[in-house]
Amino acid sequence: MKSFLVIGAGKFGHFLCKDLYSIGCDVLIADESEEKMSDLLEYASASRIGDCTKRNVLATFGVEAFDAAIVCLPEDFQDSLQIVDLLKELNCPKVIAVASTEVQAKFLRKNGADRIIFPEKDLSRRLAITASSDSIFDYFNISGDCSMYEISAPSKWNGKSILEIDVRKRYGINVVAVKSPDGKVVMAGPGYVFNHNDHILVVAESGAINKIIDDK
Repeated sequence: MKSFLVIGAGKFGHFLCKDLYSIGCDVLIADESEEKMSDLLEYASASRIGDCTKRNVLATFGVEAFDAAIVCLPEDFQDSLQIVDLLKELNCPKVIAVASTEVQAKFLRKNGADRIIFPEKDLSRRLAITASSDSIFDYFNISGDCSMYEISAPSKWNGKSILEIDVRKRYGINVVAVKSPDGKVVMAGPGYVFNHNDHILVVAESGAINKIIDDK
């Protein structure tokens, strides 16, 4: 079980704490406002009230013992910069910071952030891609132009196996799993035979995903 220090009990911090808790992680939530954290106590192993821009406050958290600290203060950029810097000084193993712009991300990285996330930007792109195509049901960017997609399997695949179709060579994609109409997800080995209305989870570049969508 991994442990996380979540700094900032705003909207994103709320969702993050609940999601980490739901998958069995140990969470310490910290914020200046006790009121903001009141409804998160059942999802956190512990809570701390204090100004996390102060070194003496952060030092009491034992940040070096967490797997990662996540700074969820996109609306308080200056505070985020200070906290990221202090976390690295206090030997936190990994620091993740939420940013709203690329400029913020640039300075957060310079201050020591190991990873930057853009909740609004990522959600906007995910919605744009899924809403603009009747064949793409979900999307998650992995790196650069490489992403994971949930798409409907081409009707011509019905009754054929992954090996028989030679998916990787023909389309330049990797089928990771298959989601049946009843929502059941199974890992897809080369012998998997496609059924009508299967959804497939694939890792591909955008050009490759368009090729398979056009080949219906």
